[in-house]
Amino acid sequence: MIFERPPVETLAPAKDRWTPLYLEHGRLEVDDSSVKWIGSDGMITRLPVATVSALILGPGTTITHAAVKACADSNTPLLWMGEEGMRFYAAGLTPTHDNTRARLHARLWASRRDRERIARAMFRFRFSDVEVGGSTIQQLRGAEGKRVKVEYARLGRVHGIEWRGRSYDPKKWDRADPVNRALSAANASLYALCAAVVKTMGLLPELGFVHDAGTLPFIYDVADLYKHETSWPAGFEAAARDPEDDGRLARTLLKQRVESTRMLQRMPRDLETLIAEEGGSLPARPTRETADFAPAAPMPAAADDENLPSEDPPAQP
Repeated sequence: MIFERPPVETLAPAKDRWTPLYLEHGRLEVDDSSVKWIGSDGMITRLPVATVSALILGPGTTITHAAVKACADSNTPLLWMGEEGMRFYAAGLTPTHDNTRARLHARLWASRRDRERIARAMFRFRFSDVEVGGSTIQQLRGAEGKRVKVEYARLGRVHGIEWRGRSYDPKKWDRADPVNRALSAANASLYALCAAVVKTMGLLPELGFVHDAGTLPFIYDVADLYKHETSWPAGFEAAARDPEDDGRLARTLLKQRVESTRMLQRMPRDLETLIAEEGGSLPARPTRETADFAPAAPMPAAADDENLPSEDPPAQP
């Protein structure tokens, strides 16, 4: 039998759907008018794809064209990710029934006033002790770059690592020092998680408010909001515990921090508040007890700021 497309009015809205289902090592297909999962152990499970918020396909997964069509008909997004959800490769249909968020995102990005307002809100999220009213995006980038250097140095002292600066070359991965490799591995996984959330919410990865280079500047914007409590401490801890780590330990420690800080639960709410047509602003960043992040030195005067990038682009997995 063929999977019949449910009427739009019968589909559950995204807010009322079940949590995402993560599947790996098996096959997703359509049989007897339903979508079923055949695990590598032979167990067969029928999936109510019209009522789940997303299907996340991990390693060892195959899917038939009919199953992809059934998910599209049910307005259920498919996400292709790596082991334990720590890599993001691709995404299909988003669960939103319209393009409201995408249009709002594009309108805010196109307005210089709104773009700078949102960039300042992002900066306040991370550095709540600083007054950023009137600062341009270029000035915010410079101020952020200086504060990031201070935080790197602090984490180096905490973990007993000599910090020589952020430097890596994707083409010469093995030549980077242990902490730079660990930071790049943790950051790459954080980008994956942020991309999954941004895509699922129907926002536009290509339109960043602080970053503007590359194909995913908004992903870098979002990741920067959470690096101080997730990927940075995970990277330094991994380098201190195992200088020969190939990235697995860094990703494991990142996963622990993502869970302990409830980042994935907070991120959609933060972005909903951020992408607001009038008066949008982010809530205050987590406390030090939650984020394990100490405020850096006072922000230098805008006139002295350098045009420094806030962070690196995605690293080699």
